[in-house]
Amino acid sequence: MEHARAVIIGGGVGGTSIAYHLVELGWTDIVLVDRAELTSGSTFHSAGLVGQLRSSVTLTRMMMYGADLYRRLAAETGTDPAWHEVGSLRLASSPERFEELRRQAGWAKTFGLPLELISAAEAEALFPLMSTEGVLGAVYLPTDGWLDPSGLALALAAGARARGAQIRTHTRAVGIGSRAGRVTGVTVERNGERSEILADVVVNAGGMFAPEIGRMVGVNVPIIPMAHEYVFTEPIEGVHAGLPQLRDPDNLAYFREEVGGLCMGGYERHPAPWALDGVPADFNGKLLAPDWPRFAEIMDGAVRRVPAIGDAGISRMINGPEAFTPDNEFILGESEVRGFFVAAGFCAHGIAGAGGIGRQMATWIVEGEPELDLWRMDIRRFEAAYGSRAYTLARTTEVYATYYDIHYPHEERLAGRPLRTSPTYEILAGLGASFGEKSGWERPNWFESNAPAGDESLRPRGWAGIHWSPAIGAEALATRRAAGLFDETSFAKLEIAGPGATAFLGRMCANEIDRPVGSIVYTQLLDRRGGIQADLTVTRLADDLYLLVTGTAVGNHDAAWLRRHLPDDGSVALRDVTSSRVCFGLWGPRARDILGSVTRDDVSDASFPHLTAREITVGSVPVLALRVTYVGELGWELYAPTEYGRALWTTVWGAGTPLGLVAAGYRAIDALRLEKGYRVWSSDITPDETPYDAGLGFAVALDKGVDFLGRDALIKAKATGPRKRLRCLVLNDPRSVCLGNEPVRVGGEIVGRVTSGGYGFAVERSIAYAYLPPDRAAIGTRGEVEVFGEWIGFEVAREPLYDPERARIRS
Repeated sequence: MEHARAVIIGGGVGGTSIAYHLVELGWTDIVLVDRAELTSGSTFHSAGLVGQLRSSVTLTRMMMYGADLYRRLAAETGTDPAWHEVGSLRLASSPERFEELRRQAGWAKTFGLPLELISAAEAEALFPLMSTEGVLGAVYLPTDGWLDPSGLALALAAGARARGAQIRTHTRAVGIGSRAGRVTGVTVERNGERSEILADVVVNAGGMFAPEIGRMVGVNVPIIPMAHEYVFTEPIEGVHAGLPQLRDPDNLAYFREEVGGLCMGGYERHPAPWALDGVPADFNGKLLAPDWPRFAEIMDGAVRRVPAIGDAGISRMINGPEAFTPDNEFILGESEVRGFFVAAGFCAHGIAGAGGIGRQMATWIVEGEPELDLWRMDIRRFEAAYGSRAYTLARTTEVYATYYDIHYPHEERLAGRPLRTSPTYEILAGLGASFGEKSGWERPNWFESNAPAGDESLRPRGWAGIHWSPAIGAEALATRRAAGLFDETSFAKLEIAGPGATAFLGRMCANEIDRPVGSIVYTQLLDRRGGIQADLTVTRLADDLYLLVTGTAVGNHDAAWLRRHLPDDGSVALRDVTSSRVCFGLWGPRARDILGSVTRDDVSDASFPHLTAREITVGSVPVLALRVTYVGELGWELYAPTEYGRALWTTVWGAGTPLGLVAAGYRAIDALRLEKGYRVWSSDITPDETPYDAGLGFAVALDKGVDFLGRDALIKAKATGPRKRLRCLVLNDPRSVCLGNEPVRVGGEIVGRVTSGGYGFAVERSIAYAYLPPDRAAIGTRGEVEVFGEWIGFEVAREPLYDPERARIRS
């Protein structure tokens, strides 16, 4: 029986890139199989555009790596992917779009990308066929380009073969084996004969076939194929090989040169999902029939921007299915079946991303972790609801239909809602909740009924003031002055139980968790490099039982990280109990008065100190009360079985309203936590940072007597000092509010980017956090942050800005 170190299923740009990068890392025993010829899936009909600047740090780094790879592939492999480094233009045909371009220009500076903000006339000089009517400006990135997608896959395949990988076409995967939660190999069929390839690693790079391949081993891959159309024109006078790519999102269209004519496509408002019951088995190297009526919207916009298209002949329409995901991010990483990896759902930008995808996946497979923070692309980010085709379809259709929209910060998606609701949902709606959604949960962003008590004059300028309400400030200040009641039921809650629970968490947590029953510990979970993989609290409920509480959006991530390291002897069990308990945060200087009035239990500081947990009764409700805070005030998180949720809220609400209690939302929490300097995982802290970089050294117990994961890396990091420091920046202009990723400069030099920002209503300042080089991070250092093209001065401030003595938390 044949054995391979890894089997890759799928011979498009994703699969060939993974093979190329695996052999580059020294894995030569690789077999790539494809049901037909290489590139016969979505790869062969892709438009081939490569744009580098994207909406996240990770994705931009991946695209930049890809462009660098594509420049050298021909010389390295002897197969030319036809890389054309012609640059790209992106137009703004509305004031809102121009603001987006200004933000992108600032964002690009933090990567060293040579992106320029230029005038309409300068854009026309670069792309003379365009009409400048309505164009307010553009950005130009000379290092972008385009290539032949099939040529790219063939070049990557050549590079993989040269180092020992086997590539077998017309070899269909018909089964995937697994045992005890781990993949064991692939059954393949070629010329009517079946055989098995044993393997420790199997990679599903099957494109639109990825859901079918995933089902072979019980893994859901939420992908919807969307019919994507573009056309080739006959030659047009003035079109030449050096013409830059042109994107005009306000007209839904993109353009590039093709043999003296133009390749033109876009993203229509009324998408066409395809093959919802499964891709036909013989759909290899095929296209769909042209759909001219659906393309009319794109054609109209294209002619407005490039009038010559209206007179040019159309030589061919391409209508091919592309695999889209419910959030427009790739699906990457190891699934719940150990050794079974997925690299699919490329959302029409897989050609640009192929190089980075291959490198990160190969690193993940070989070293156990990717180089970059890939959580937003991790297959484990999808909750169980995505097992529903209807829900997946609704979310994916919305993504495609709004592909070219301006996505303002704090924008809320609408498709598939409401899905997951707290028992208080109707109560909160009656109080005027403005709901947002995270991981399917309906959560109050703010309560519009509180808006009259807020200050409209504090609305931030620009984008930060779009999805905003004066209620946010009213709720934040009410929490500081009296009390706020927050429904945090969506917080992810994990139980770790068993005779080995304490030893297991000791190995996983950077802080000391072996403390008396009733103790609460704030800690990080680290990887072997000391990077922060999770940020959570651990509460000891019994000698062998712990409750872990983490963020709504990262519950699946944290649970997967813990499961990956569970001992094999069955001494530890992990259970997700998120839906079994409500959680209400009661915080503020009157919190004890309110809680004390509805319980006979002693909630004094002497009896119930900070960072302890107790079982109490509130009204008629049994409650696990945790004296912990994410807003920097006296208070508790109150956990109760879900069926008691309405009664618990009603009891606390009835007792608190005479004392000034307000219902408050998540936007107030964010403002309050900024004033206290509390970090957010995935923005302020990620796997790219150690606790020492992030100012969280107080949560590390190097001397606890346990060789916890990441300890060796932290010992080295502590000896050498932090590579960078997360610092609190106070901006000179309180109404200039950072949204994240703005460039930061000190002494005229770009030294970092903002991780998160907002307005602190109690301190009356605009606050931003950013990593700075240690020699530029001293308290009192002055610099500037670019907020939509304007450099705003800041000072590095000592944190926390609010209650630095922590007197209120411990009162």
